[in-house]
Amino acid sequence: MEKGLISVDRWAEGSQAYFLTNLHTDHTQGLSSTWAMAPIFCSRVTAKLFPFKFPNFNLTLLRVLDLGSWHSLSLISPSTGSKVTVQVMAIDAYHCPGAVMFLFRGEFGCMLNTGDFRWEKNCERAKLAKEMLLNALKDDAVDVLYLDNTYCNPTFQFPPREVAVKQFADIISSHPDHDIVIGIDTLGKEDLLLHISNALNVKIWVWPERLQTMHLLGFHDIFTTDTSLTRVRAIPRYSFSINTLEGLNRMHPTIGIIPSGLPWVVKPFEGNGKLFDSLLTSGYNRSKVSSKGGKQNDKRNGNLESVKRFHKYVYSVQYSDHSSYLEIEEFIKHVQPTSMKGIVSSSSCNVDPFYYFGRICGINQPSQKLDNEHQTFGRGGYTGIEKKRKRVGRLGFYLSRVTVMRRGRKGIKLDEN
Repeated sequence: MEKGLISVDRWAEGSQAYFLTNLHTDHTQGLSSTWAMAPIFCSRVTAKLFPFKFPNFNLTLLRVLDLGSWHSLSLISPSTGSKVTVQVMAIDAYHCPGAVMFLFRGEFGCMLNTGDFRWEKNCERAKLAKEMLLNALKDDAVDVLYLDNTYCNPTFQFPPREVAVKQFADIISSHPDHDIVIGIDTLGKEDLLLHISNALNVKIWVWPERLQTMHLLGFHDIFTTDTSLTRVRAIPRYSFSINTLEGLNRMHPTIGIIPSGLPWVVKPFEGNGKLFDSLLTSGYNRSKVSSKGGKQNDKRNGNLESVKRFHKYVYSVQYSDHSSYLEIEEFIKHVQPTSMKGIVSSSSCNVDPFYYFGRICGINQPSQKLDNEHQTFGRGGYTGIEKKRKRVGRLGFYLSRVTVMRRGRKGIKLDEN
């Protein structure tokens, strides 16, 4: 695709149309309330949440793309001055509210940008999205796939979210006399909190700004800012720390649970980390994957493999809104792209997706680290997301560079490992 036409999750000058896959901070770096360069295309839910994240934004610049429908854009070729038609379709990415993939086609060919996504194999919502994508492709081949490669490494195997939410409920049920704190971001993990509320018949406390987001998403009766109504609290992730939990335990028995597919700490808790019997109520068969893609069955029932107790007050549950290694592999098998590029240029594996998945596409490409500079879309019209993570804090959390800087400005001390 010719440079100067479109950009996805990149907010520098030089394009005629901009596309936003989701509202997480690492996708909006450079975007502000004063934006005036060109229209921004996004999903309906993202457009609804947009004014809350960017107050006083000129909403006439937003263009809503309904899922599953082709939309045509008439642009001007910077090199020839002639008219160029680009077709685009938004497809549910099932990552956070409003998150979508973008499928582009035109004279340049066919290109798919997944943004951040999680399509679990047995998830009905993911099945519908996959069917939508395959129907849209028909006989077209995806020339370039821009892939969410956050967990593009056989190391990252974790259960479906359906299993992880049961693990959460089990841990909470096993601590009936404890207050519970769950570390979450400003957007995402809503399905997790809804399941906990329904399974345990409790309200969930959230901070005031998060409550506004919940109301915008249509959740009015489940969440509250009144701590006297519930023992389960969802707190900002940056507030979740050993120091916080130790302080809370001086007032009342409290445990913390952190949801993520990442290995949050290096060394598990060596004390009495025995989990209660109710934690065995759900199970799944785990598969181990070699770097060559071969599977080895590990028929263990129960979910103790993905629930870790790293401190006497802290549990880690592998609940992720990004696709696991096996799910990425399954996705690529369906799409069969001619070429691939990772959109996370500094992920926890930092390896070109071709290293593991080139065999699926029938292409042999030597492994290489992704450049720290932006990856290009076609001949430069798209610049991918640069996610820089640092491991900080006593729990070894992986945080974006922007998050670290923002919290530092707020005076929050972070001990870097």
